[in-house]
Amino acid sequence: MIVFNVPPFTGKEMEYISQAVENQKICGDGEFTKKCNEWIEKRTGTGKCLLTTSCTHGLELAVLLSGIGPGDEVIMPAYTFVSTADAFVLRGATPVFVDIRPDTMNIDEKKIEAAITERTKAIAPVHYAGVGCEMDTIMEIANRHHLMVIEDAAQGIMSTYKGQALGTFGDFGAFSFHETKNYSMGEGGALLIRDQKYVEEAEILREKGTNRSKFFRGQIDKYTWVNYGSSYLPSDMNAAYLYAQLEMADEINEHRLALWDQYYEELLPLKERGILELPTVPEGCVHNAHMFYIKAKDLEERTELISYLKENGILAVFHYIPLHTAPAGRQFGRFHGEDVYTTKESERLCRLPMFYKLTSEEVSYITGKIREFYHL
Repeated sequence: MIVFNVPPFTGKEMEYISQAVENQKICGDGEFTKKCNEWIEKRTGTGKCLLTTSCTHGLELAVLLSGIGPGDEVIMPAYTFVSTADAFVLRGATPVFVDIRPDTMNIDEKKIEAAITERTKAIAPVHYAGVGCEMDTIMEIANRHHLMVIEDAAQGIMSTYKGQALGTFGDFGAFSFHETKNYSMGEGGALLIRDQKYVEEAEILREKGTNRSKFFRGQIDKYTWVNYGSSYLPSDMNAAYLYAQLEMADEINEHRLALWDQYYEELLPLKERGILELPTVPEGCVHNAHMFYIKAKDLEERTELISYLKENGILAVFHYIPLHTAPAGRQFGRFHGEDVYTTKESERLCRLPMFYKLTSEEVSYITGKIREFYHL
């Protein structure tokens, strides 16, 4: 069976975890946590990076720092993981969903402005599949209407839009290091902060509402409870696992891109015959091969294709159920405008296996079975 995902593993993870244990500092903000933060800051150019226990927690921190609360509204796509909305709903805000673009599956930047009301406080773009949203337009709208921008870049590490790293355009960004992502610490994430004025407050919120970070830097002689907060720090053992992969980030990225290109080339004849659709990467976007997906004709055909692949030892999956159609989405949010593409495109999309240890031979087997399904 060719599984859908295998968590990345480079070979140094256990060595670094042992080092973390030997350092007798396995809680948060140890040596490897700091190394990961510094690596991300250097590679993305963000003002500050704080490793978190998940991308979900990174988003929650961003919402807390933004001061968003009851009665506020946030514009986002409905085609996203629940964490994008949960982070705002937990603070009493209302997700306002707008339609997506059918080419990238990202939020349709042309639908954002019409959804703005006097209660709108932020825009939350989601960079699906590591392909950047139209950030120039989104930032222009946000600046003109004095809105915060919180980027859900869970899938976007190593990707850029017009040369700038995803997650660094808005006031805040969040990465994911879940086991399904390009680089993993099992469960984990990161908060990216553009403006230094938020850093001290972010450290306090992340450290259970205490100024413990300043204490460890020797800036104060004791720490105490100074604000509300929670525990958003990952274990340094988790960070050690991640750092082994960040050291090989370019190699992992290049291998995934090669597999992505192979998928595209071998499935191109099906696209050229109008049988299925392949991913679109707009000009100015550099993606990270987070996933490779195809779009079947409709839900029925996709279901049959997934079943056929499974019968042939290939695990392919579909992705999000649009949030506005879910029970919680109907309870906590609303859809602005017409759902032209969100549901229709989500029902057609099929994700193919994509992970660091996937081989070229396995990709050829998968594409061969897809062509076989379509009698080509």
